[in-house]
Amino acid sequence: MDWKEAFSEYKSYLKLEKSLSQNTIDAYLRDLKKLEKFSKNEPLKISQSDLEEFVYQYAKENFAARSQARLISSIKSFFLYLQWEEWREDNPAELLESPKLGMKLPDTLSEFEIDQLIAQIDLSLPEGERNRAILETLYGCGLRVSELTELKLSDLFFEENFIRVIGKGNKQRLIPISEYTVKFINIYKNEIRVHLPIQKGFEDFVFLNRRGKKLTRVMIFTIVKQLAEKAGIRKNISPHTFRHSFATHLLKNGADLRSIQMMLGHESITTTEIYTHLDDRMIRDAVLKFNPRNG
Repeated sequence: MDWKEAFSEYKSYLKLEKSLSQNTIDAYLRDLKKLEKFSKNEPLKISQSDLEEFVYQYAKENFAARSQARLISSIKSFFLYLQWEEWREDNPAELLESPKLGMKLPDTLSEFEIDQLIAQIDLSLPEGERNRAILETLYGCGLRVSELTELKLSDLFFEENFIRVIGKGNKQRLIPISEYTVKFINIYKNEIRVHLPIQKGFEDFVFLNRRGKKLTRVMIFTIVKQLAEKAGIRKNISPHTFRHSFATHLLKNGADLRSIQMMLGHESITTTEIYTHLDDRMIRDAVLKFNPRNG
């Protein structure tokens, strides 16, 4: 990931998920472009020492405390985003913040709220069945939005109750899928999708728009935001909220951390701990359980 791609992805995140104003987004990007100009490394290779040197040099030239605070805030937000989106496992900006401040996790939805949100879908419209299948798949399988938009018919192994997902780094994983979720995908696939004017090159994609092309990430964000508003849910909801809720509910209902890690496609169990916002006791128990030296 180079700086250009990082800025593009981060800008979309600030606009779609954080709902920030254009002026605020521009201010964040201006601060980060100072870092880009200073650093010889790409975003995924920047180290803690790189950031410390940058902040030190900036502080020498800019004495206004407010300016320095805003710069550090921009850096923290950016690298927290990279970690949250799993572009990086570590966060080199972590020590630039107060030790008492941890990762601010997004809102999760209760099972009741998920049902509330899905109940807002107008099933009399052709896209209604599609949207219900989308939300049930996001929640039922814990997919990233990019994994959902790239899901293919050839990735569906319903007889074996699995779907195949291509995750980050082009890594494949098999995810169990319940009969409940299969039912809604099949309704959409067999009753709605078959009547679409599917465009050449998109024949194998599961979820399509009315013109027969695959859905974009922005469209999925829009669907979720509109349904949340109709349901009167005031939390800051995005497609990623369903993934986080999936992991949280699995943990709550007794699933072990390792199984959740495998289903989410995390390389490190540390990332899974972040998603499931474990308390100190549960983290300690997980470490004791999975550390081979404690056997």
